[in-house]
Amino acid sequence: MSISHFVNYLELEKKYSEHTVAAYVKDLKDFQHFAVNEYQYGDIVDVNYSVIRSWIVSLVDAGISNRTVNRKISSLKTYYKFLLKTGQVEASPLNKHRSLKTSKKIQVPFSESEIENVMDLFTGDGSFEGRRDRLIIELFYSSGIRRVELINIKLNDISWAQKNLKVLGKRNKERIIPLLPSVLATLQEYLVFRNALAEIKDRDHLFLTSKGVKIYANLVYRVINSYFSRVSEKVKKSPHILRHSFATHLLNEGADINSVKELLGHASLASTQVYTRNSIAKLKEVYKKTHPRN
Repeated sequence: MSISHFVNYLELEKKYSEHTVAAYVKDLKDFQHFAVNEYQYGDIVDVNYSVIRSWIVSLVDAGISNRTVNRKISSLKTYYKFLLKTGQVEASPLNKHRSLKTSKKIQVPFSESEIENVMDLFTGDGSFEGRRDRLIIELFYSSGIRRVELINIKLNDISWAQKNLKVLGKRNKERIIPLLPSVLATLQEYLVFRNALAEIKDRDHLFLTSKGVKIYANLVYRVINSYFSRVSEKVKKSPHILRHSFATHLLNEGADINSVKELLGHASLASTQVYTRNSIAKLKEVYKKTHPRN
């Protein structure tokens, strides 16, 4: 069964993002390479679980984390479910597979003071990159937007009249995000610099490089990591940590968790509840200070 048919299924039926589809394809091709070279399989449709288990062992021996191995196996599971659904196999070779144990990842959000300190770094910066990078950081922190969503923002997604932003999230689910007055002001400043670029090759997307083309994932990561490395000692400094900070700070200030769920674009409340862990400490602190019997 051609992997291209599986790709069509992910894109057209499951509505997965381009980034997600690319990750699935890479995992499948990695496994296909292993099955061909180690076991001379012509098609991974026909493999049995022992081959997959051997691949898992090789990945672990190569120092790949259990979390990453589980993600790769999840790609295979989805592939064999597709083959089962289309009648290409009678049973998935991963029916009885159990995921490898992983330790829970502790995501430590930036503090409010770290956010303020980063914003101070832009004082007096009159460059195109400075205005763009400030807007990127402000938008992440004020909206909880995902990295891929930020990269794909188009100029016509912005409603100046309604003061909001239309975002296309996972599975092409559209949501509307309100924009703070401070973000709108930074946006206006950035657009002046954007429109003054010597050459604009991409006239649709909001965020561009200095060469006038659409920004990309690694650039966005470098922006966040670079600025926050100057004000924070935290190990992880990424766009997702800013999204995490957005949710945690809202919850700490008493925001309704269902409202935060909608702002983040989560399909289920369970995904949003991950961010309440950091809020528990805040609740305990308030409880100790305010309960009359304490």
